[in-house]
Amino acid sequence: MDTDSTRPPEAGRPRGTAAADAAAGGEALPTVPPGERHLILVDGSGYIFRAYHALPPMTNPEGVPVNAVYGFTSMLSQFLTRHAGSHIAVVFDAARLNFRNDFYPDYKAHRPDPPEDLIPQFALIRDATDALGVCRAQSEGFEADDLIAAYAKAFLEEGPGRVTIVSSDKDLMQLVRPGVQLLDPIKQKPIREPEVFEKFGVTPDKVIEVQALAGDSTDNVPGVPGIGIKTAAQLITEYGDLESLLANAEKIKQPKRREALIQNAEQARVSRRLVTLDDAAPMPCPIADMAAKPPPDGRLEGFLKAMGFRSLLARLGKLGDGAEAPRRVGVPAAITHAPAPGPVPPDLAAPFGSYETVTTEPALAAWITAATAAGVVAMDTETDSLDARRATMVGFSLATAPGKACYVPLHHGSEGDMLAEPAPVQIAPERAFALLRPLLEDPTVLKVFQHAKYDLEVFARAENGGFATIAPIDDTMMISYAMEAGRRGHGMDELCVAHLNHQPIKFDEVTGTGKARIPFGRVPLDKATAYAAEDADVTLRLWLLLHPRLREEGSLALYEQVERRMVGTLRGMEAAGIKVDGAELARIGEDFASRLVVLEQQIHGLAGRAFNVGSPKQLGEILFDEMKLPGGRKGKTGAYSTDASVLEEMANQGIDLARRVLDWRQLAKLKSTYVEALASQIDPIDRRVHTSYGMAGTSTGRLSSNDPNLQNIPVRSEEGLRIRRAFVAEPGHVLLSADYSQIELRLLAHLAEVPTLREAFANGEDIHARTAAEIFHLEPGKVDKEARRRAKTINFGIIYGMSAFGLAARLGIPPAEGRSIIDAYFAQYPGIRQEMERCKEEARIHGFVRTPFGRKLWIPDIATKDPVRRAGAERAAINAPFQGGAAEIIKRAMVRLPRALQQAGLKTRMLLQVHDELVFEVPDAEIAATSAIVKDIMESVATLRVPLSVEIGTGHSWAEAH
Repeated sequence: MDTDSTRPPEAGRPRGTAAADAAAGGEALPTVPPGERHLILVDGSGYIFRAYHALPPMTNPEGVPVNAVYGFTSMLSQFLTRHAGSHIAVVFDAARLNFRNDFYPDYKAHRPDPPEDLIPQFALIRDATDALGVCRAQSEGFEADDLIAAYAKAFLEEGPGRVTIVSSDKDLMQLVRPGVQLLDPIKQKPIREPEVFEKFGVTPDKVIEVQALAGDSTDNVPGVPGIGIKTAAQLITEYGDLESLLANAEKIKQPKRREALIQNAEQARVSRRLVTLDDAAPMPCPIADMAAKPPPDGRLEGFLKAMGFRSLLARLGKLGDGAEAPRRVGVPAAITHAPAPGPVPPDLAAPFGSYETVTTEPALAAWITAATAAGVVAMDTETDSLDARRATMVGFSLATAPGKACYVPLHHGSEGDMLAEPAPVQIAPERAFALLRPLLEDPTVLKVFQHAKYDLEVFARAENGGFATIAPIDDTMMISYAMEAGRRGHGMDELCVAHLNHQPIKFDEVTGTGKARIPFGRVPLDKATAYAAEDADVTLRLWLLLHPRLREEGSLALYEQVERRMVGTLRGMEAAGIKVDGAELARIGEDFASRLVVLEQQIHGLAGRAFNVGSPKQLGEILFDEMKLPGGRKGKTGAYSTDASVLEEMANQGIDLARRVLDWRQLAKLKSTYVEALASQIDPIDRRVHTSYGMAGTSTGRLSSNDPNLQNIPVRSEEGLRIRRAFVAEPGHVLLSADYSQIELRLLAHLAEVPTLREAFANGEDIHARTAAEIFHLEPGKVDKEARRRAKTINFGIIYGMSAFGLAARLGIPPAEGRSIIDAYFAQYPGIRQEMERCKEEARIHGFVRTPFGRKLWIPDIATKDPVRRAGAERAAINAPFQGGAAEIIKRAMVRLPRALQQAGLKTRMLLQVHDELVFEVPDAEIAATSAIVKDIMESVATLRVPLSVEIGTGHSWAEAH
């Protein structure tokens, strides 16, 4: 499924694979013609630090840290299977100090020492390079960049050829010229003169001049104070080089700039020496020794065994007995090895490509016969829109076995363009669909999709009546999500790289980008076939690989009973949409606009002058420069921070201006995000909005809502209530809201050993009042609103791992008081603290936590060295079982309700899912029957130690029903 712009996040090809794959897989290196000389120079330091920071701690059988060694070896070994060079070398830094420190001792002086557990890995990484049969180069007194410059120059002087430097280091961009390019190992894109010009504003031969002026804080290169890259580029463009500029410095019109150049002329010259790479540096490894060659016999296998790298041994086909696996430090093997794809099974290793373009009916009939005989076929659609409700199918693809796939074009050509090439020969859509219908409706043939919800909707709206019934189906995106929520993205590209070790063709490669992008229907058929058929091929291979794992991972029931059934449920909800009263929306917009004007006037009065309230920079100047209020903090741009946390803190201190600005921002956001956006998204035919539900975008199993996002409308505020009034029922109907009451707290009571909470829920008590009475030692009947409010904040805050500081900020009390309240809470409910610690420990040991129903929710940052990220991961580990459990409960209800309502003969339609609430449109005569069925199913889909409770409300608008 594709479009002529970009893909939806779930159906598309999200990037951002782990470091080992990003650095090594699928680089943009063209095939080397026989006899061509092509030197590849790998920046070893870049690989080392990327590997170290990407992987959690692990040790080899001797207890030596090896996470960076593993990542480096994985990246380089994968690179070697794909590189297109006649010569290759890895270049390392030899030592911290080099010749630049001789004339400028402060060069890189402020850089911290390498992490202690990385230092013993440097020698092992060099051993890994040797074991892979790759020449390595380093030289005392010189940086790796100097050696790279020297090798690039010497290689081209020896004879015709080209050089690719695998690095995105800006210091190496000065080397770019005809025959020399960089390759960004993360973005997998070449860096040539246009990219250098975009970065520095000058051609590569002028880069050192710009760097001399701008300096580099990372390397402690001083430059000229006050001159950045943009200004430096302007000056060098005007004067040609640094010396010419300094010679004419007195003629510079801007006083500050002129004085800075005059006073820091020598400093600029020193900076130029610091950034200039020495292409006469010694070359310890002769170029002849860099010739690409296989690893020495037995050396690589012996090294991998010694390190305990079993997955690398398996991938290379060298796994032998007796190889002891490396010991992980606080993380499981699954997490430790996540960045490196495992070996692709032999039956899935067929070459990609050589696909067929099907343009005749007999050819399509042959493919359909093959698919029927196979019993399983992977399918994908190509369209002209991200919106499945409005998309036209440009073509579709089929795959019947790994490497055996085809593309069937339907609407390729340039309709309406008199000057364009004539449309290519292709099957008439109505004839293609007539041939396809028996296959799609055949109950003995499994149809496999990646993001089936989109493709099924496209097929349903196809010409000639579409396809109402396509069954049975499987969805590789949801298979992956059922097993690995939170572990990685579930788009086709990411799954393909992670599981098949293959980088698929990118959409941009066939359609272009920006203004040059063409619709998919204009893509030449050979390119369209290569791209579209590959999608079907990848989908089939993913299904063959992932579906058997469902049972092994304990996720088969979750997938088959919940996730796969949600596809049809959500399609029905998206098609139904919900009616919006455009006139009411306009009235709300006018009211919000008037209130914004009043708030703006009040803000100006409090500030003492008019200013742009929407400008954080101007607001910061008002608060901290003019009003002299404390707490001003400037960011990297030099402007004061005025984000919500800063303003909330000031508002809690009684600063009215901060409170009014927060109110203005909230109202302005609601006006633009909902009032104005909703008006533009009302379907002109049915006067309803049709949100699109994301099925695999969250780490907890919850659904997301897009275009429009109906899940972020404020629940408690008057403004949120006003917006909900614009969502209405059709005449003769009401909206019915069914909302789970305190579902996450009920899950907490179910999981944690807290008898008093279970008793309170069993008896139908006010849980927040009960908590307040027990924590604050109040008589049950003496709990006032303030005590209950505090208890409610604590109850929900605990689920989200709220700290004492966070609680204090939320309640507007000193941090010490927040700590005492939390201590009192855990003293009263020790079982809750035990459950929280259990969740964190489960995440640390296994890399995931489980919902009460067994679903794995992965917590990737739980083993990170960054304390801030690790603390966030621990909070996520605490909350995930409750959010994930709540998501699973409401999904179970959602897949059962449509059938139950239909079997009861009711015309009620389920329209929305928002957090723990379902919204239905109910005929007036069916209110009682619908309420009973909905409440019964929602309260009985899960058996907990405390009862589930659902609150039902009805009304003409969503606001009245909620």
